[in-house]
Amino acid sequence: TMQPLKLRDIADVLNIHESTVSRACSGKYMATPRGTFEFRHFFSRSIANHIGEAESAKSIMHRVRMLIESEDRSKPLSDQKLTDLLRKDGLEIARRTVAKYRSKMGIPGTRIRKNAKTVTTTKI
Repeated sequence: TMQPLKLRDIADVLNIHESTVSRACSGKYMATPRGTFEFRHFFSRSIANHIGEAESAKSIMHRVRMLIESEDRSKPLSDQKLTDLLRKDGLEIARRTVAKYRSKMGIPGTRIRKNAKTVTTTKI
């Protein structure tokens, strides 16, 4: 799984305060082969999994997207069912967090997905 990069990690390595790293990254951009991103894009929030390790929000969003892309279109997975599947895999996550990530990726709710031919998602 992807490990989250935190401002605290950079601050510890450089032996400076976390707010200094935040200010240094503010308004700065990086050109990559996949596009131009603000530095903040590379810092992720994290959620603890069943063994206490941090898992990045982007990694979780990817897992949610994969579950939705492989669902039976006649019976789309509800946010609660997605939460249950992630918990079964050892990730302690709230249903509202799954709903937030689904929405952030531009994936509609179950009623709309049930009537749609395909689900279009945005990149993470």
